[in-house]
Amino acid sequence: MPTGMPIVVVGSTNTDMIIRTPRIPRPGETILGEDFFMAAGGKGANQAVAAARAGGQVTFVARVGRDVFGRQAIEGFRQEGINVKHIACDPEKPSGVALIFVSESGENSIAVASGANSRLSPQDVERADQAIGAAKILVTQLEIPLETVESAVRLAGRHGVPVVLNPAPARPLSDDLLQHVAVITPNETEAELLTGIPLENDDAIEQAADVLLGRGVRAAAITLGALGVFLATGRKRCRLPAFPVTPVDTTAAGDVFNGALAVALAEDPDLERAVRFATAAAAISVTRLGAQPSAPAREDILRLLTSRSSP
Repeated sequence: MPTGMPIVVVGSTNTDMIIRTPRIPRPGETILGEDFFMAAGGKGANQAVAAARAGGQVTFVARVGRDVFGRQAIEGFRQEGINVKHIACDPEKPSGVALIFVSESGENSIAVASGANSRLSPQDVERADQAIGAAKILVTQLEIPLETVESAVRLAGRHGVPVVLNPAPARPLSDDLLQHVAVITPNETEAELLTGIPLENDDAIEQAADVLLGRGVRAAAITLGALGVFLATGRKRCRLPAFPVTPVDTTAAGDVFNGALAVALAEDPDLERAVRFATAAAAISVTRLGAQPSAPAREDILRLLTSRSSP
């Protein structure tokens, strides 16, 4: 039985179908791929698994179809020690799937059929009220209906539970929602959509962070890939460098970052230390193929942190 800090993840779960290709196909182009394999994925599920492996006691609020993909997903969560009590089986929609191309350079291109994820409802969230009230952190993303995200954030707020919001896939968000977010974790594309500022240089990155803080979030951790993470709070601005690695597949790096960040914040409110822990987890993940298969165990993260006093 997991013994870490209680964390609730509200979000999507998919089955990923992955093809390794020399490069990402252009529109209208057919290219011959190399390996094909299937793996568990979905931003919410990836973050739940990443948090569980990083040491959290995770409850996952999600929705799957009544099909083989849904059954396999739930069994996989059980094997990770994740509480599956609040994963609903939809009577009509199939489980979500994602089709992914991964190039030789580690870049990816993804299309998602949401399926049952599109029917994860505020009522599903409300049924998890007790688990959310007992959590140290709630994590959510945007592969589920926005009204469900808003419901989860409001419910966490009523219980005084801090929210980590990964605003992906990118979409506009209201100030009312952002004012209930403890930490927002956009990448460059998502930060630009939320602020209207292209992140072309360091000044622009800082300006975007200031806009996010001005819209109500208490902290912004803008992920910049190999350039690290720009962290901004009301008191501090700093860039935390990435760990240098050779990428194999970047598919779930952001999800691993968010799952590990939630665990670190649940254990220690020091945001800079939490981001460093999450950055180490993400660095390990990009050296491995697949979404959930790439999420590292806690001991792997700690080993990387202790082996390099600075990246």
